[in-house]
Amino acid sequence: MSTPSEIFSPGLEGVIAGETAISTITGGLRYRGYPVPELAEKSTFDEVAFLLLHGELPTHGQLADFNKRLASAQKLPGVLSDLLKALPKNAVPMDVVRTGVSILAHYDPDLGDNRKAANLRKAERLLAQIPLVIAEAYRATKELPVLTPRPELGFAANMLYMLNGTPPDAFDAKAFDVSLILYAEHEFNASTFTARVVCSTESDLHSSITAAIGALKGPLHGGANEKVMDLLLASGGPDKAEAWIRNALVKKQKVMGFGHRVYKAGDVRARVLKQYAKQAAQRAGTSQWETAAEIIEKVMETEKNLFPNLDWPAGRLYHAMGLEVPLYTPFFVASRVTGWAAHVIEQLEHNRIIRPRSRYTGPDEKHVKPIAERG
Repeated sequence: MSTPSEIFSPGLEGVIAGETAISTITGGLRYRGYPVPELAEKSTFDEVAFLLLHGELPTHGQLADFNKRLASAQKLPGVLSDLLKALPKNAVPMDVVRTGVSILAHYDPDLGDNRKAANLRKAERLLAQIPLVIAEAYRATKELPVLTPRPELGFAANMLYMLNGTPPDAFDAKAFDVSLILYAEHEFNASTFTARVVCSTESDLHSSITAAIGALKGPLHGGANEKVMDLLLASGGPDKAEAWIRNALVKKQKVMGFGHRVYKAGDVRARVLKQYAKQAAQRAGTSQWETAAEIIEKVMETEKNLFPNLDWPAGRLYHAMGLEVPLYTPFFVASRVTGWAAHVIEQLEHNRIIRPRSRYTGPDEKHVKPIAERG
C-alpha cells in the first residue's frame, strides 16, 4: 500500500521529471523556441543540429565553421572500420551503431572531460562519425568499398551518398533532410530520458548516447518506423486495407505508427512529413501504399481516435526512396544524437542524480531460517 504522500504513475505518465530549455510540445513542437514546421521549411538539418547543440540558429559564418569541424571529424579509427567489415552480415544495424559509439569512446580525446565545451566537441564528433558507422557497416554487408565523405553536399545528402554511391537529387536530399530535422529532438522521450539518467550519475557522454541507442531500438520507440511497411504490405493494398485494419482492431493487434503518449490530437511532425512521403511515392510509382495508408488513417481515427505519429510517414518515405528497412532506426540515431547530447549537457549544468522510488508489491517481512530448517 502507498502512503498518502506517494504518487504512482505507471510509465511516469504525466510526471514532470525535470526542466528543459531545449524543446517543448506545448502549443506545438518547438526547438529552442522555433516551431518545427518552420525549421523544416526554412532551414537545413545542419542548421538545426547547430541550434540544438549551441542554443541558437547559426549565422553564415558560424554554420561554415560548424561544417568545417564536422568535416574534419568525418573519419573512423581503423580498428572500428575493420570491425565493421568483420561483423556478421546479419548483425542488426542498431546493434552495430550502438557498438560503434561505444568503441568511439576509446578514441575520443575528451572522453573523461564532462565540462560543457568538451561535451560539445564530443557531440560534434559523434554527429560526424555516426553516419560513417552506418554507411561503412551497410556497404560491408554488400561487399562494396567505403566511400570518402563529401561534406560539401550537406549532412543529409552526404549520408545518402555514402550509402548509395551517388549524390541524391534535390527532392530526395530535401525530403531526407526534413525527416532528420523532425527526428532530431522530442523533449523527455524514453531514449532522451535514458541519456539524462545515465549522465546524472556523472557518467560520460558516450555512455549516455550508447544507452540512449539501446532505448531507441525498441519497437515501441524508434523501431516503430521499421514496422510501417510491414503493416502496409500485410494490408494487401487499397482494395483490402479497410477490411484488414478492421480485422486487426477486432483481434486487438497493435498498429505501429499510430498513437502517442503525449500527442492526443495528432503529431505535427507526421503532418509535415506526410507531404514528402506522398511526393516520394508518386516519383517511385508506389502511390498505392499512400492510398492504403489514407484508408488505414481514417479507420484508426474513426474507430480508435488514434492519429499517425512521425514513424507512419517516415517509414513510407524511406521505402519510396529505396532505402532498406534495417537502416530506418539508425537514421533516427544519426539525427537524434543532437537532441540527446543537448540534454546531456543541460542535465550536467544543473545536475541532480535521477533516482525515483518504486512501489513495493512483494511479501511482508519474513525471517531467515537456517538452511537445515527450510522446506
